[in-house]
Amino acid sequence: MNTQFLISINISLGKYQDFIRKIIDLSKLRNSSYICIANVHMCIEAYKDKNFAKVVNAADIVTPDGKPLVKGLQWLYKIEQDRVAGPDLLPSLLAEASKHQLKVFFYGATQEVLDLVVVFCTKKYPDLIIAGAISPPFRVLTNDEEQNDIKTMNDSGANIVFVALGCPKQELWMHKMKGKISATMLGVGGAFPMLVGVEKRAPLWMQRNGFEWLYRLIQDPKRLFKRYLVTNSWYIYLLAKKIIFKKRKG
Repeated sequence: MNTQFLISINISLGKYQDFIRKIIDLSKLRNSSYICIANVHMCIEAYKDKNFAKVVNAADIVTPDGKPLVKGLQWLYKIEQDRVAGPDLLPSLLAEASKHQLKVFFYGATQEVLDLVVVFCTKKYPDLIIAGAISPPFRVLTNDEEQNDIKTMNDSGANIVFVALGCPKQELWMHKMKGKISATMLGVGGAFPMLVGVEKRAPLWMQRNGFEWLYRLIQDPKRLFKRYLVTNSWYIYLLAKKIIFKKRKG
């Protein structure tokens, strides 16, 4: 897929269905690969940390999750790009995996959420092959624990591993696991609770107009206030700076 550099990361370009087809094609091969689902938070984390930027830019695909990234591509480069968000990708890929008889594995989140995900998928996608699910402890894994998880995923024959560890932990984990896990890994962040209805998504009008972050902030202000205040401010500043520079130059 073609890419365009935005602030700190290379965003993959294409229609929403192009991403679905590419991910399914990758997963059929069972080659070790990983996909980052990029939002403003990831973009700014990569801007602040060049090593993390290398991790994101080494991904096989980087989807434009956040509406602000889509708008950035439009305002800077006149690129009309579809939004490819984690909460949309997850059900789409589960449906496609079910259709193509591909095995899926869930990694991350709490055991309670994972149990809900498995129950939900069993009912919603009766033909889906669930290869396994692991809720790792919220600490650094020992080498033995890590090797056991790798072996479990490889032995399961999983084509797709959905990784829900949060940014930047899940991206660092996928980068480390490339070449070790024979599957396509996707960092889906908080998509599991949204899939099963534990957390509600913003109304469509908010999603379409770039205010989904505000809806999430209202739901969880203590955890997200500082992140959104810092990352959104940084992003607006950096994007405005580039737009002004480009206008002066051209």
